[in-house]
Amino acid sequence: MRQAVAYSDRADALIAGGRGPDDLGTEQLRQLILVQDPGYLDHAGVDLFTAGAGLTTISQSLAKRLGFDRFRPGIRKIRQTGFAIGLETLLTKTQILALWLETVEMGRGPEGWMTGFFLASESIYGRAPAELTDQEYHRLLAVLIAPGRFRLLEDDEELNDRASRIARLASGACRPQNHGDVWLDGCA
Repeated sequence: MRQAVAYSDRADALIAGGRGPDDLGTEQLRQLILVQDPGYLDHAGVDLFTAGAGLTTISQSLAKRLGFDRFRPGIRKIRQTGFAIGLETLLTKTQILALWLETVEMGRGPEGWMTGFFLASESIYGRAPAELTDQEYHRLLAVLIAPGRFRLLEDDEELNDRASRIARLASGACRPQNHGDVWLDGCA
């Protein structure tokens, strides 16, 4: 992968600038991985078996944003998976997460569409993710699955329901029903 050095340098700059996964806080990072990609620390870019993992890992999600101008499902999913495996080979898990946090779409904010987890936290709540209440943090996590669907700036009942499911999952009160339970129906 020709861009590996550039991706590595970009990730290291994010980490040095206080926008890496460790800057979320230990418990917040645990919850992010639990919700978004529960097998993240153990897989090499693809996860076909972990309950709640779904079809796209953090590495595949990042690969889609870094490797494609316009991603469309189908045959490109194979290229996306190859790109994700390449990222896993050339970057550390911490670097991948830093890049993912910086590029993840977070929906509408006060000034339009938001890209970046830290940016969304600061735009919506005026604080870094590590300083948020559990409820605020769970709302940010809830948006990740469908940023165009949820409304962080409003009292969105559907968003609040998903945040409540995430709170139950994070506390250990429930678990996903199967690999495809990314909406956390097992936590309703």
